[in-house]
Amino acid sequence: MNMEVRYERLRPAQIVAAREACPVVYIPVGTLEWHGVHNPVGTDTLQAHGLALMCAQQGGGLVFPPLYYGESRLESLMEANAADRDKIAAGMGLSPENFTAASQPFCATEQALNYHKLLLHILAEAETLGFELGVLVAGHYPLIDHARSAILQFNQRNHTRRKDGMLAWACVDFLTVKDRYPQAGDHAGGWETSHMLALHPETVDLSLLPPKGEPLVGAGGKMAPQDASADFGAETFQAAVDVIVQEVQHRLNNKGMYLGHGSSLNEGLWRN
Repeated sequence: MNMEVRYERLRPAQIVAAREACPVVYIPVGTLEWHGVHNPVGTDTLQAHGLALMCAQQGGGLVFPPLYYGESRLESLMEANAADRDKIAAGMGLSPENFTAASQPFCATEQALNYHKLLLHILAEAETLGFELGVLVAGHYPLIDHARSAILQFNQRNHTRRKDGMLAWACVDFLTVKDRYPQAGDHAGGWETSHMLALHPETVDLSLLPPKGEPLVGAGGKMAPQDASADFGAETFQAAVDVIVQEVQHRLNNKGMYLGHGSSLNEGLWRN
């Protein structure tokens, strides 16, 4: 059985021991979004959480509870922006009007700013809890932009305030391995569906898909979901874990290299 690395399930002494061994905390961020008829709506966050758990179990560190909420519900969301959004809404038994600005208390810009503040708040909480590196793990791909914006501001705040504060970094699985897998990154296609088959096979039902080659609702990518497999999902997730753990260790051991303006976005320095 894998060791327990979920922060909320540990007692204080267990947390202290794990943090002293490896002072990194992974923070999975995602959304609730249509991922085809065959995947659960929590697919993005489930992937981020699963990836974070694997990183902590194999490389050390702990994992905060995943964040399913708070991101924009007007931008970069299948229900709101996909070309086939009407079919997506119908598949959920909802009106497409549920996903328009008229149904939201905040405009798109306000939602983005609110989420940015939320990420900064979470990173500050991680710092107060004694971690030296906080890693935002984005499951919903558009959130990598929000996460990177937050870590840049957070790191600059620490750089000007004091140099012994927590360093922050952000990652998303497909960007770490896109040089190895040409099909890396999709929406409910073979890439994400393979991950879900590897992590939570009980939540996936490939029999709901139409014959390969026929149109899909709210799903697509370079790899057809009908070709997804748990073995491929496990392989690609492990490849991402290997890279992320190396990045994390390099940042822990070379903090000063990532504190300059924009420097926290540098990746792959460990390869040198």
